[in-house]
Order: sequence, then C-alpha cells, then structure tokens
Amino acid sequence: MMNFRNASILAGLALGVSVLALNAYASEATVPPAPADFPAEGKINYVARDSILEFKALPEYHEPDWVTKNFVATGKLPAVKDRLPKEPLVFKTGNMPDGVGVYGDTMRHVIGGRPEGWNYGAGQTQGWGGIDIGLSECLTRTAPLFQVKAQDTEPLPNLAKSWDWSADGHKLTMHLVEGAKWSDGAPFNADDIMFYWDDEVVDPNVSPLGGGASPEAFGVGTTLKKIDDYTVEWTFKEAFPKQYLYTMSYPNFCPGPSHILKPQHPKYSKNTYDQFKNAFPPEFMNMPVMGAWVPVEYRSDDIIVMRRNPYYWKVDEKGNQLPYLNELHYKLSTWADRDVQAVAGSADISNLEQPENFVASLKRAAEKTAPARLAFGPRLIGYNLRMNFSANGWGSPDERGQAIRELNRNEDFRKAVTMALDRKAIGDSLVKGPFTAIYAGGLSSGTSFYDRNSTVYYPFDLKGAKAELAKAGLKDTDGDGIVNFPAGTAGGKNVEIVMLINNQYTTDKSLAEGVVGQMEKLGLKIVINALDGAKRDDAHYAGRFDWLIQRNTTELSSVVQNTEQLAPVGPRTSWQHRAGKDDKLDLMPFENELVDIVNKFTTSQSNDDRVNLMKQYQKISTEHVNTVGLTEYPGALIINKRFSNVPQGTPIFMFNWAEDSVIRERLWVAADKQGKYELFPEQLPGKPGDKGPVNN
Repeated sequence: MMNFRNASILAGLALGVSVLALNAYASEATVPPAPADFPAEGKINYVARDSILEFKALPEYHEPDWVTKNFVATGKLPAVKDRLPKEPLVFKTGNMPDGVGVYGDTMRHVIGGRPEGWNYGAGQTQGWGGIDIGLSECLTRTAPLFQVKAQDTEPLPNLAKSWDWSADGHKLTMHLVEGAKWSDGAPFNADDIMFYWDDEVVDPNVSPLGGGASPEAFGVGTTLKKIDDYTVEWTFKEAFPKQYLYTMSYPNFCPGPSHILKPQHPKYSKNTYDQFKNAFPPEFMNMPVMGAWVPVEYRSDDIIVMRRNPYYWKVDEKGNQLPYLNELHYKLSTWADRDVQAVAGSADISNLEQPENFVASLKRAAEKTAPARLAFGPRLIGYNLRMNFSANGWGSPDERGQAIRELNRNEDFRKAVTMALDRKAIGDSLVKGPFTAIYAGGLSSGTSFYDRNSTVYYPFDLKGAKAELAKAGLKDTDGDGIVNFPAGTAGGKNVEIVMLINNQYTTDKSLAEGVVGQMEKLGLKIVINALDGAKRDDAHYAGRFDWLIQRNTTELSSVVQNTEQLAPVGPRTSWQHRAGKDDKLDLMPFENELVDIVNKFTTSQSNDDRVNLMKQYQKISTEHVNTVGLTEYPGALIINKRFSNVPQGTPIFMFNWAEDSVIRERLWVAADKQGKYELFPEQLPGKPGDKGPVNN
C-alpha cells in the first residue's frame, strides 16, 4: 500500500504546486469564536458535598400504609426495619429543595429505545432513557455532584458506604453497605461485586453496558479481592489513583444479582456466552435490582412499567423508606415524541436535547397553562465526528476500509476535513438563535477544565481544505468531483467513506446530512450507515466503521468521570482507536502524548496540575484534530410542575443524565396534585421470572 506521506509529495509534483504554496491557501489556526450569550441558562445552587447524604441508623422507619397492610400484616414481607440495612443511606433534608415528601403517584417517561433484556453486566441495553439508572446502583455516585463546587468534588458513597487508602496509596479498602438486599430479598454482599469484576469486567468474552467497564478503565494491572462479606480491596500500580472512584460510578461499576446471573454464566454452566447474555430477555419480569424500582410489565413497542422496590436501602431523615413515587412508566415511542409529550403534559420528564424542538418547546412552556417547566443548562451537549484510527485490524476492514484508516491517520487529511466544515451553517441548520456554538472538538466548553486559549481552531476555508487534501496525496483523477485513492491503493477508486450514525435521533441524522453535503464540496463521498440503538453500538464497539458521529460522553463534559476514554490508555478505552486481535495498539505520536497526559491526570493529587494537564490535552487534541468538532448547544430539563424536590439548575447531562441528577428516588408529588396514573396500584414486584406484580 502506498504511504500517503510519500504520495503527497508525488501529488504535489504532479500538480506543479510546492508545499509552501499549498500552505499559503490555508487559513491560520486560531481560537474558537466566543459563543453568543445565552440568558436562558439556569443557575446551579452549589452546596457542600457532605450536605447531600450520610449512612446512619434511625430510631424508626416508615413505608406506604398499603405496603404495611397488604404485605407486612399478611406475612408476605418482613417489617420495613428488617428489610433495611444496618445503616441505610439517608438523604439529608437540608439538601432537598422542597423537603421530606409524601408517598404516591407515577413518573411517566417516553423513550425511543427498545430493551434487549435485563442483563446489564453482559452488555444488554434496557432501552436507555433512565431505565438502567432506575434499576442499577453502583459502588459510587456522581450525577448529583453537578451542585458541588470543583474543589469539593469527589464521588459520593453509594453501595460502597466508605473507603480507606493505605499509607502508600496502592491499596483501597471499600466497605459495602451492610445488610442491604436485592429487590427479591436476597442479600447483597461482596460476592456480587466479585462476580461483576471477575466474570463480567475481566472476562474478555463479556462486555458490560456503558463502554468504560473494561479492566484497564480501573488502571492497568489493577486487582480486586474479597476480604469479607462487606469488604473488598483494590490494589493499584499507581499511588492514590482517586480518579478511579469516578469510574466506579454509573455506568461502569453497577453489579448485578450474582445469585441469579452466576448459574447462567458459562464458567458455572453449559451455556455459551450468547446464551448467558440473552438469559433474561425483556419478557423476564421482576429481575432483582438494587435500584428503587423493579420491572414488572413489558409490552413490546408499548410500555415498560416499574414498581417500587420493597427492599430499597435508602431513606429520608424521618425514616421514610424511599422512593416516594410508587411507579415509573416508559412508553416505547421515539426520542422526538419524548419532548412533545413532556411539553404537552402526557409525559412527565424529558431531556430536551434535540435542538429542532427548542423553539416550539420554549413557546409552550412560556404559556401560563403549560403543565411542564423548562430549564436550560450550559452548552454541554456536543457532537464530534470521530475517525477510526486503528490500522491494526480492529473490526477486520477490507482493502477500502484499511485505506480509509490510513487516511484518517494522516494529519493533512484530518485538517482538510475540519477546515471544510462550515460549523456556523451546521449549527443554524439545527436551530436558529443563540443556542448553538462553534465547537472545535476536544473538551466541552461547558466543563470547568475548558480553556479557550488552549483550543486550536481551524476556521472554515474550503480552498485551504482542498490544498490540505492535495498534500495528503488525493486528487480527482477521473473528473467526477470526488478525489481518488492513489494508483495501487484500493484500485484507485473514489474515496468513499462509510459514516456510522444513530438512526434514532433526528439531530444525529441532520448533522450527518450536513457533513455529507459539505464533504462532497471537498471531494469526499460519504455514505451514511444509520443503525438503531443496539446495532449501532455493536458496530461501534466492534470497530466496523470508517467515521462515526457521536454525541459527547461524560469524559468530555466532566473530565473527571470516565477520563480514561479521553485517550487510548488501554486496548479498549478509546472510542475510536482500539487494539486489534493481537491486543496491541498502533498509536500515533500525538496519541502517545495524550495517553501520557491522561495517565498523569488520573494519578495527580494537585488540582493546579490537573488544570494545566487538561490545557495541554486540549491543545494537542485540537491541534492534531483528534476529533472533528461539529457543534455544541445547551440542553433543557423538561419536568412536570407537579413534582417537588427538583434541584435548581439541574443540567440534563454532565456527570450523567438528568434522570440520575434529579435523584428520582427523592422526587415527590403533593397529595392534592397526584394523578391517577398507576397501572398496578398497591402492588409490589413478584418473584424473579414470574409474570407481573402481586397484590399481597
């Protein structure tokens, strides 16, 4: 295969243009233009980290009267005090915007996803939209940290109620909540943690949902062992790698019920890994969870219903077992319909993240009779075009695909692509007004680590972009307007790039169409591969893509969570560059620099050093076009006005999505505002595998 660097020299000679002359066409790199003011942005009310929750025993505990009457009094359930841990997690009243709540009502969601099943640890999606967050609990919790100032930010305890570092910082002892139970009453303990680690995270044949639950995400060479039923011990190669406490939160360390999962795992049965993954399909009801609600009803393409977990291990300061809400609904529709129904009042919550709906939603929310309130946050939703940098066989590309990857690894080619994008036009095509901002790529401008002066931006310059393309050795040899591969590479055919996108989001499709049109002007033919949900994720994680359009994930908006995904620090941490079958990476020089920066960041104990490291990261990442930024904009939380305890300024996405950030188990509805939406009133989850909930 021809080396594109050498090909560029030949191309330059063939065109009769010197490299210096080519450079003269290109616009000078600069910093991104300052975004327009956005007065609708909500303001966060910052609090101390230790004001949110604590673990302690209380003098007495309470539950809904109907649970006591129908289940405890009839001997179907133990008393609530016997269902709770020795020291439950207690949410502090002072951090509740509207105080201690009352029981009752339903939160109605609408989602565009479809559930694969309930085996989260084996990589099955539950449909997104907050379902898995409602089911899963993780070692630590980060979503509520949006209200904590940066200097006080450290993950909140959760399943791990506390932790201690050894004197040398290489060992971390975690103390689990003692006496907590799964929703079917089975004890939760260290065996659940170890099954998740040994048989799902570490097992190369299993890929937990979330993308970041790989062994190297917790540090290369890290080990985990059980000390006793409520104690586990981590051993790290680095000293005091506090960064991994963030990785232990949703979505990367959320253990499943080992007493249900273990018998289906190939290590302990005759099952194949596919049989293990699919052992708990959507029709399997009452899957044991540690979350506040349990799936009790599933109707294909219609609805998922979740009822309160009678063994939930969190309470308020008056001893009321949470959650306050009895039921959650997930209507299976489309993501666009989610916004429409939330604004109309036929659904209760939505993350308004598709800018095409912004104007209409704002107009409706401004009406006095509007059932929902709408609050915008900072510009934390960004989109990147990511190029597959793996020339090592990840995804088993054919000759054309391999040639595209060689192009992707060519910096002149990447600069051509980023310079050919008119980002102002891309943003305006989604929504007019001060919503969208020019995004060069790299860290989100909404994170506290963002530094505009460390961001290298290549302005729109189609003439200069074509010059960069020529430097990369590409020219249109057959006169059809599309550049060709050099002779001897992929048959000298047109450069055709397959771009993977999520077919379930209007914004993703709109951005893709914009990229296709603008790349055609550059001379590149882009073919869209639009796949739904799970199929799209499968193609991505398997490396079957040339380019992909991806909405930014937590590492770009928070930096401190899933930081390992900022660079290929291990074989499977990067979104766009992973190891081939030999488990080895083929990093480019600038990627090695990014890996070094990320590794230093995750082990640094100095806040000032971490800030400076991210400035370096941003400069190198944007200068070398690690990702091609497309646009960024704010999102808005839409929530029905009848709900209380919604934290002020809740972003729809920062550490995690708003469904987690609002702390749904604390949300409540005043008695005189409650609607009759419950489909299974006064019922609780049945036995695992049984159909539906039970009355008593």
